[in-house]
Amino acid sequence: MSDRGELEEGRTTPPAVRSLATAGLRNLADATHPLASRLTLVHGPNGAGKSSLLEGLCLALTARSPRTARQREAIAFGAPLARAEAEIARGSDRSRFLWSVDRAGERRHLLDGKAATAEASRSRPPLAVFVPDRLELIKGGPGPRRARLDRLAATLWPARAGARERYRQALGQRNALLARARGVAPPALEAWDLELAAAGVELARGRREAVERLSGEFAAAGADLGLGADATIAYRPRSEAGSAEELAGELRARREADLARGFSTHGPHLDEVEIALAGRAVRRYASQGEQRAALLALLFAERRVLLEASGTAPLMILDDVMSELDPERRSRLATRLLEGGGQALITATEPAHLPADAERDELALRSGRPVPRSVREAA
Repeated sequence: MSDRGELEEGRTTPPAVRSLATAGLRNLADATHPLASRLTLVHGPNGAGKSSLLEGLCLALTARSPRTARQREAIAFGAPLARAEAEIARGSDRSRFLWSVDRAGERRHLLDGKAATAEASRSRPPLAVFVPDRLELIKGGPGPRRARLDRLAATLWPARAGARERYRQALGQRNALLARARGVAPPALEAWDLELAAAGVELARGRREAVERLSGEFAAAGADLGLGADATIAYRPRSEAGSAEELAGELRARREADLARGFSTHGPHLDEVEIALAGRAVRRYASQGEQRAALLALLFAERRVLLEASGTAPLMILDDVMSELDPERRSRLATRLLEGGGQALITATEPAHLPADAERDELALRSGRPVPRSVREAA
């Protein structure tokens, strides 16, 4: 069965988040926050807890914070622990993701009362997150961009989902052998060269095809967000090998250098995913505003690609994206958020930051307390 066939056959009612309950989380009051099936606008003054609410949703669904690697920092002053629970609906089925961390650093991540495994991600919508700290994806080194592209490829082609982990394991084994070799190639190195090459070619193929799907959508989204017509995303592989045998041959040709250095100096772990404006790398030459727009363009390009491939849009989590956009670009962004279904959660200091004709439910925060309001009901 083809990769596309697997996606078509696997189409079902997509999961959606119905509510988020938080307790002891930063400056948020303990409460249950309802989420709309399409677009929820969370608004309130600075310090009201808007970013904390988005962080809570990410923690509940993925056990990862977009703000900090030290999750104990999310515990409110005086609270014994922080907790976030998301209710997920898929048709008539309901499930719950629960995350918590206490002051000793003990974390829990549960799905319906049991430890959430990697398979648990199938029970929630995929996430696309924009927060100011995520700009490292654009202006940092290539590692996060490679990882993001690999996740997109795994979503588009589930049969390839294990390629990144197989490559990581083979690279670790090969590097361990090189580090212990003291300049003499051990017999097992040839076998790990072949293993690394097989996984590497598969990984590179997924990246290349994912970028081919992204490139046109990235340029279109970039134009909508003010980057002009020359925003590009390109895959820059270290190797152009078209088969495992070719890549294994390249590894053998560099074996002496690898033995001297004690690590692998060639392969897809060194690839670049280049995001550029007018041929100049955004990470080096773009302004902060252009880097923000490039990150948004990447998220919206991924959203469109996923919609076209599977009919399922990721849950868009966007923190303070409207403040630096003019009214026309705010309108274009809102149009993209609403097209094709899927959920979105967006924050702003004022509800007027989202165009009035963008149908949404509103959640007003005052000192962390939710005041839900449906624009449709108020109209």
